[in-house]
Amino acid sequence: MMKLYTYKNCGTCRKAVKYLESKGLEIEAVPIREQPPGKAELKKMLAVYNGELRRLFNTSGQDYRALDMKNRLPSMSETEAIDLLTKNGNLVKRPFLLSADSGVVGFKEADWDALLP
Repeated sequence: MMKLYTYKNCGTCRKAVKYLESKGLEIEAVPIREQPPGKAELKKMLAVYNGELRRLFNTSGQDYRALDMKNRLPSMSETEAIDLLTKNGNLVKRPFLLSADSGVVGFKEADWDALLP
């Protein structure tokens, strides 16, 4: 079963859920704001994106701007960034989908088609 971190008021997340349902795939939906991904999950996703920390961040979110992450992120260590993401689900790019061996953030149908059967 795949784990999908979503936010109920996010239109992109709703599109992703509909997409997965249309494929008949079983998912475990997790509210990203209340239960952000853990360190192991974030590290797994970071590996999918070849260590590009910025890809894991919701760069268009209010918290990202409020915390001045555009300027802070380049000088943060991987450990600092992951710690921050585990504490603030609003900073995590969503939807955040983890399968047994891979994952994807954001919703671009072509990317999801490549990942899913």
